[in-house]
Amino acid sequence: MTAGGSTSREAARLHAQARRGWWRQVLRWCGINTTDRRLEAAAVRQEQGSIGEQQTAILLARLPAGWTVFHDLAVPGRRFNLDHVLVPPSGLGVIVLDSKKWRRSYQGRPCLTALVGGRVHCGEQDRHEQIVKFAGYVSGAAAALGVPAGMLMPVIVVHGSPVAGDRLDVPVPAWERTVHILAADVLVATLAGMPGGRGPVKPAAVDLAARVRRTLPQCGSAA
Repeated sequence: MTAGGSTSREAARLHAQARRGWWRQVLRWCGINTTDRRLEAAAVRQEQGSIGEQQTAILLARLPAGWTVFHDLAVPGRRFNLDHVLVPPSGLGVIVLDSKKWRRSYQGRPCLTALVGGRVHCGEQDRHEQIVKFAGYVSGAAAALGVPAGMLMPVIVVHGSPVAGDRLDVPVPAWERTVHILAADVLVATLAGMPGGRGPVKPAAVDLAARVRRTLPQCGSAA
């Protein structure tokens, strides 16, 4: 399974939409087509997202033996995808992992990912709604899998922007979730060091991985 595939396809679609049509080309030449600029900006964000997902996939390949890792999964009946889904060898639960590629700096100033007044910021930008939305995605994934919500752990890995203390634990009361935000540098060590992160593969892990494979098709597949 290829990480970032659906994000990359969405970026290509937005680029094509921004460039389609003779009149749009004229307006763009005149420098007054704001719709195209918004589409191109959205495409760039999607491209950055795809790069982040690919960087995460490289890191996840370093996990100890026994982990099952899925990339770019769809949730039937939902309009979102999951960047990465992981089952540890213990089978104690499922980690739903979202990749973010945020700016390291902006206009010469560093962009630290940190909690400001209880909300997640990257530099001066409030990114908290992205955290809340992701918690909702994880709840939707639990419902699709038919498992208790507590079996799924929401984790966000941030590339680019440093994370204060390498880790933030962010409560999302609306979803009864704590979203864990990790710096990319500590992702593998944190996952491998969690309870059940090392050791032989238990039958529960085999069953959970089979449930994920059966329930959540890869984006773009015919399943």
